[in-house]
Amino acid sequence: MAQQHLDPPTDPTAGPVTSDALAGYLRAQATEFLRSLRQHRETGAGAASGSAESVAAARALRRSARRISGSLHTFRPLLDTDWSEGMRPELAWLSGTLAREHAYGARLERLLGALNRLSGSAALPAQAAGANAHTAPKGSLTVGAAKAGALLDRQLTLARTRAHSAALQALGSSRFHAVADSVAVLASEVPLTPAAPATDLRPLAAAAADRLTDAVSALPLVTAGHPYNAEALVHGLSADTAPQPQDAPWHQVRLLLRLHRYARELMYGDECPTDVRLLAAGQALNRHRDAAEAAAASASAARTPRIAPATAYALGVLHADQRHEVEAARFAFQQAWQKEAVRTL
Repeated sequence: MAQQHLDPPTDPTAGPVTSDALAGYLRAQATEFLRSLRQHRETGAGAASGSAESVAAARALRRSARRISGSLHTFRPLLDTDWSEGMRPELAWLSGTLAREHAYGARLERLLGALNRLSGSAALPAQAAGANAHTAPKGSLTVGAAKAGALLDRQLTLARTRAHSAALQALGSSRFHAVADSVAVLASEVPLTPAAPATDLRPLAAAAADRLTDAVSALPLVTAGHPYNAEALVHGLSADTAPQPQDAPWHQVRLLLRLHRYARELMYGDECPTDVRLLAAGQALNRHRDAAEAAAASASAARTPRIAPATAYALGVLHADQRHEVEAARFAFQQAWQKEAVRTL
């Protein structure tokens, strides 16, 4: 596949983008972080199951934390080294901790929906069906689908409850308070280097785009063009519990795409145009991650000791279905990426 180069995230006819844009973006994200934290505390975050407002506030908190961390990474030469290198891992810890509860809930919903779709059983919760399904013989599958769903429900609900407790514990920890204090300072004062005011941000933003382009060019897109990757199924149901090695470069591209998107937001400000190509590519990579993690969860459940053969069979079919979804997401990404980059400048 021909390598696609991304448009530079700024108007080439305009003058240099100064550190004022970086400082303004970081201050805005820090302010959003503090606003979301206040909303999270005011909407019953300590309850066993947070309200919809609390969940939305936690999502906004993660979103601003990711944008601050991503900007510190992309534009780190312009920021105080000790401060930025100390902040980035703390923000990543916070974002990851807060994301787990939602991730387990979404994973359970996805897997129960897939079981319902594959087995055609009304006994399982009715959930939205995923795209590109490959249906198994329902007579054999229905026997173990209900027990497989119950097993997944127990395991992932327990994991979600533990993640909720861990998030609450994290938000009450001295470590989090130190992060919040640093963000509060950032909302009013950005620790730039002495050379930052005279530095153009465009080369650093372009470097982020180049890292994404290079990572995409290294993806096994030929494999993504096949309807099913049997090697992934064999690995997933083996005794080896290591993450699927084929997925790692795709997850890395997803991270780099996010960093590129944040750089575009910073460079354009409120006038940031929508790049449909990047949007479609990002959605495909999100589906890829969700399906890969769901497949891993079904394979893990299949390794539960002393489960009935019918249950193990249903989990195996579910794993294969989710690996099919992984391949479909890779193909969708390939199709989106091959389209001509949108010229928005």
